[in-house]
Amino acid sequence: MYKEIEAYGIIGDLHTVALAGNDGSIDFMCWTDFDSPTIFGALLDEKKGGYFKICPLWEQGITKQIYLPDANILFTRFLSDDGVAEICDYMPTGKPGFKHMLVRRVKTIRGEIKYRLF
Repeated sequence: MYKEIEAYGIIGDLHTVALAGNDGSIDFMCWTDFDSPTIFGALLDEKKGGYFKICPLWEQGITKQIYLPDANILFTRFLSDDGVAEICDYMPTGKPGFKHMLVRRVKTIRGEIKYRLF
């Protein structure tokens, strides 16, 4: 099932962008430039498009997405009775010639949480 557009945060490095869903999934990303082919395209075709998802292994809970103030760093928080998990997504910018990269940091804030990566 496709997510509504407001379920996504956007991150980028001034050369390309990625859409990070509030469920921990990168559903759209063109690499390495805006006009490059997509490497994740589940936003356009959920069966063949591909994605990169990291999420806690629990059934119930809510998620919240917030940006670090004055930065293009997106935090997705997973809140449950079992604990609190956080994914930090960003693409560093740098000097000319820098290597493009997507950085995803997973952190357990509270509780003992198992994650799934797929």
